[in-house]
Amino acid sequence: MALRIKIQTGCDTPIYRQIVDQVHLAAATGTAKPGEAVPSIRGLAEQLVVNPNTVAKAYAELRNEGLIESQQGRGMTLCDRREVLTDSERMRRVRPLLSDLAKQAVMLGFNAQELSRMLKDECKALGQRPSKGA
Repeated sequence: MALRIKIQTGCDTPIYRQIVDQVHLAAATGTAKPGEAVPSIRGLAEQLVVNPNTVAKAYAELRNEGLIESQQGRGMTLCDRREVLTDSERMRRVRPLLSDLAKQAVMLGFNAQELSRMLKDECKALGQRPSKGA
């Protein structure tokens, strides 16, 4: 299946970050497989109607993270998923998101069990299996 990237104009998230996040999500959920071709910079820029420098910035970040690589004669491809971040860095990045989610849920009247169930359902929808302790 070809990697499909869609952007939302007018949102707070910069376009390059939307591209990076969508490639990460596709790799994490198995929607895109290692060795699969990634659209060329020019091709994706034309498809999304954005400046090629925006796509180049996203691809540079993905290359630095080890998620894509350039292969002679094949262009850009996805790499095998490698954990580049430490556990503490992963926690540092997700903690503010969880805090915001919990605050919103409490303000809307959800309890911890309901929130936990919804989070499990969302992970399941992304193709993630629950851990044995969950």
